[in-house]
Amino acid sequence: MKYFPLVLSLVFVTQFGFSESVREIAAKFEAQKIEAVQKYLDENPDASDKDEALSILIGAHMATGTFEPIPALLDSRYELQPKGMDADPRVILQEIVQPYIQAAVVSDQRDKAKAFLTKVKGDFSGVPQAGQILQILDQWGSELYLPGVGDKMEIAFTDLEGNEVDTTKMTDKVILVDFWATWCGPCVAEMPNVIAAYNELHEEGFEVIGISLDEEKSAVEKFVSDNNMPWPQYFDGKGWGNELAQKYGISGIPATFLIGKDGTIVASNLRGPALEEAVKKELGTE
Repeated sequence: MKYFPLVLSLVFVTQFGFSESVREIAAKFEAQKIEAVQKYLDENPDASDKDEALSILIGAHMATGTFEPIPALLDSRYELQPKGMDADPRVILQEIVQPYIQAAVVSDQRDKAKAFLTKVKGDFSGVPQAGQILQILDQWGSELYLPGVGDKMEIAFTDLEGNEVDTTKMTDKVILVDFWATWCGPCVAEMPNVIAAYNELHEEGFEVIGISLDEEKSAVEKFVSDNNMPWPQYFDGKGWGNELAQKYGISGIPATFLIGKDGTIVASNLRGPALEEAVKKELGTE
């Protein structure tokens, strides 16, 4: 038994050569699997094991990092599933909906995924566990609305001081959009870093916009005053129902987005020294 690793190594070297890594070898087999299973489906569109074939094909695409075809394949798999009272929530949620959302985000097919979620919600609307299932779908679906690097994030509102704020008019600025709340421990813990970065780099063109998920206006005003936070704050008193948080799919805080001078997001959820470093890079002052 002690010679088995050596024998196995010789087999791999003989068959694949020294130049290929294990990852490359595995990717080659996954690519072969994709080709073979796709051919099988093309030749047998009504195969009795079509659902299993689609599942294998989807897994192979995930393994090779080719996400673009996955939503369409999951659409096909979903159509094969029983609906309504006969549906298997575990299969639909874990094996279809969850990977659908993940693949759609990576491959920039969010609109397609949103339409798919609407369809799934409709199919589950009449089942006894509909409330729980719809809650899960909404929670997972929020990722489809969460902005990412390269996305535009245009925000306009009237702040606590009555000033009009519009990111589209803040030209040639680097802007941090900070979703936070006074009751959020991690938000409060991170705030000194935001304040320090603002105080150091504001004159260079760094701006901060706060989006408070508080329900009590007085709590926000006191915290802002006590901590000398001069930047604008959006507050509508709706807590997690905050309109801007809902618009951008915010399901956890602190959530921060750094917008570059071209108006697109360049980074998100920066913490500690990483925030200052990223701002300096965008300002060109590092």
